[in-house]
Amino acid sequence: MNATSPSIAQSITHKITAPVMRALAIAALLLLLLPTTSFAQNDVKIRDLTSPEGALPVRLVGYGLAIGLDNTGDRAIGGQSAGPTVQSVVNILRRFNIEVPADLIRMRNVAAVLVTAEVSPYLRPGGRFEVHVSSIGDARSLRGGQLFMTPLVADPNGPPLASAQGTLMISDGGTATRYMPSHETNGRIPTGGVLEADLPRPTMAATSRLFLREPDLGTATKIATAINATMGEKTAVVEDEGSVLVTLADSVQKPVAMARIRDLGIAPESRARLIIDGKDGTVVAGGDMIVGAATVSHGAITLSIGKLADDDTAAIPGSVRLPAGIPGQRVATALHAVQTPANEIAAIFAALREVGAITAEVIVR
Repeated sequence: MNATSPSIAQSITHKITAPVMRALAIAALLLLLLPTTSFAQNDVKIRDLTSPEGALPVRLVGYGLAIGLDNTGDRAIGGQSAGPTVQSVVNILRRFNIEVPADLIRMRNVAAVLVTAEVSPYLRPGGRFEVHVSSIGDARSLRGGQLFMTPLVADPNGPPLASAQGTLMISDGGTATRYMPSHETNGRIPTGGVLEADLPRPTMAATSRLFLREPDLGTATKIATAINATMGEKTAVVEDEGSVLVTLADSVQKPVAMARIRDLGIAPESRARLIIDGKDGTVVAGGDMIVGAATVSHGAITLSIGKLADDDTAAIPGSVRLPAGIPGQRVATALHAVQTPANEIAAIFAALREVGAITAEVIVR
């Protein structure tokens, strides 16, 4: 009896503790899955919806040369027909006290490019930023090229504020776009730009505004409500659909208070919007977008929404019949199923918008 007592006790302990251990494991897993932020998972920070007053990005541009190309640069030949690429190379060599007659230069490994970038007005000298490089000549590809040091200015006649150089990154973009001129003649350098001068920075005042990147009265109202609930009543006032006026007390540290405000989360208004790519037929539907009853005939396609299919017309080639109240994405799927060309899909949705079957905003790119 004494020999069997430990096994019986262990069995009873196992039966009691096993459910408890499973419950503790599930509770620990739920704690790991809980969001670490103080707002709902579908909320968006105010900093992602607005821009502070005066914090406009500074746009920079410069003219430079992409060198080291594998015989894919500008078809530049010296002499009387020498273009800007040849002249630019001559000017660069002249800086190093090297004189080369322009009519002796033959090159295909250099391309004239424009360099563009956007930087924050709060960036300080020494800060790095991404630059975009685009060919302005007849180069076939910038792949494998190196951007020669290029001054960047904010105004065509203004002083240089930054410089850019580095190895160009050209995305493969898949087999459909690889080696296409429109794809190979654009590149970027993630940290190729360096700020070299102070930019005019906006001052932090007691009264400032938050400008909505997507103006909407409902979103602006939610932003003001969230700010007033945290910072006190009448701290934020909605001026219009695109602006919220924030007034801070004199005793409050302005940068800390604005950082706290911009970290607040709200649920922005969902805007019904349909974006169509007229080249490849990509359709992106956002918000609650429902298509009402309508009939559109375009080319070989006839789209009927909200009408029952008759027996004698249901099998007609190019006839697409759908019930009313269907989501816009399902309409796009049905049109893709019958191999409707991309430009015709764009035209059909534009027609649905014109007749009132779609109340959402339709954007064709």
